[in-house]
Amino acid sequence: MRTLEAARVEDIPRCVEIIDMGRRFQQAQGFVQWTEDYPNIDTLRDDVKKGKGYVLRVDGVVAGYMCIDFDGEPAYDDMKGEWGTEEPYAVVHRMAFHSDYRGMGLTDRAFALIEELCGANGVKSLRVDTDFPNKRMQHILEKNGFQQRGVIVFQGGEKLAYDKSL
Repeated sequence: MRTLEAARVEDIPRCVEIIDMGRRFQQAQGFVQWTEDYPNIDTLRDDVKKGKGYVLRVDGVVAGYMCIDFDGEPAYDDMKGEWGTEEPYAVVHRMAFHSDYRGMGLTDRAFALIEELCGANGVKSLRVDTDFPNKRMQHILEKNGFQQRGVIVFQGGEKLAYDKSL
């Protein structure tokens, strides 16, 4: 069974491990989107404290972590391009999966569950950004119905911006 749940304080060590695996996975692909400073344990603690940290569980085990923010993203207010969706929207940041679960289609399942969560919260738009070299995430987003809309500046660098109407 695969479920999306609000992360709990006791999930944080596993989530940090998953983020670190994601960081190493990015480096193995030849790029750095996540630095040693971001995201870090304080970022995840803050996500959980604010109710924005979520885990994807597979048979009860935390297999993935992501931030789902229903408050929007200020960096998205100034975009080179044009959003195809309207506010309110949810944004997904910091999505990563434990290496033991790669190749199982968890990203697709996570996005399906995120869309259900958005629907339950009356949100009909989902936005995401990723680095230019992160071709794998770009492919995943496009495969899941996201459209590339332009470029935003986030964490000091330009990112590709995507959205999807739900």
